[in-house]
Amino acid sequence: MFIVEILDEVKRDYVQEVLKKGKRPEERGFFDYREIALKKGVLSSAEGSALARIGKTQVLAAVKIGVGTPFPDRPNEGIMSTSSELLPLASPYFEPGPPNENSIELARIVDRGIRSSETIDLESFYLEEGKVMSLFIDLYVLDHSGNLIDASALAAMAALLDVKMPRVEECKIIRTEHVGSLKLGEKVVACTFAKIGEAIVLDASVDEEAATDARITIATVPETVCAVQKSGRGALKVSEIDALIDKSLEKGKELRKLLV
Repeated sequence: MFIVEILDEVKRDYVQEVLKKGKRPEERGFFDYREIALKKGVLSSAEGSALARIGKTQVLAAVKIGVGTPFPDRPNEGIMSTSSELLPLASPYFEPGPPNENSIELARIVDRGIRSSETIDLESFYLEEGKVMSLFIDLYVLDHSGNLIDASALAAMAALLDVKMPRVEECKIIRTEHVGSLKLGEKVVACTFAKIGEAIVLDASVDEEAATDARITIATVPETVCAVQKSGRGALKVSEIDALIDKSLEKGKELRKLLV
């Protein structure tokens, strides 16, 4: 652990020095994404699935549909739940075991963006009193090279677009028969920025994340911000947040072009 801390300190100093010169270690623009690839329908066992890659970061998303009991305070709404798993093969920093705080945070940020966008009409999941459909989004991090949030959000949205709704008969799922696609509203995407010293970059690499003072994720639909999540001890100025909102709406257009 002591060696890891020393390496992180070395990376932090290196990244900070490069950014001070107006450059990034990977020689891309401060608000440029790494190469992005997206493929839907990668799993036959799920109602919907997608594999998203940003640089070397890869996240697999799978959607399953079930029948469950609604929450007491929302008896006429279906259930949506998002979980994530940081597979040990994805990074030497990930260890086997129950979800840790990083895994829980990743799932919550992705969930919040989708939920706040209201792209899924949960009231349409109502079946009968005490019975609703449940939608589960499972995220599996296959390779971690920085910016898991944007890759996970992109994979989740693509998987939702890939969903083939199973037929429901007498409150039972018939998975061998389908009744069409999942009805969705606008496509939600996330843009995550890292503040390192006085510099702010989009799509931080794993080395840049080691040097990050503050992180902010902005989830958007085409014309509106639907969720914002900030973490880290560092602070962001109001003027910086305003500028990043504009940048998120701009970059969101690029991400949505991949969601066909």
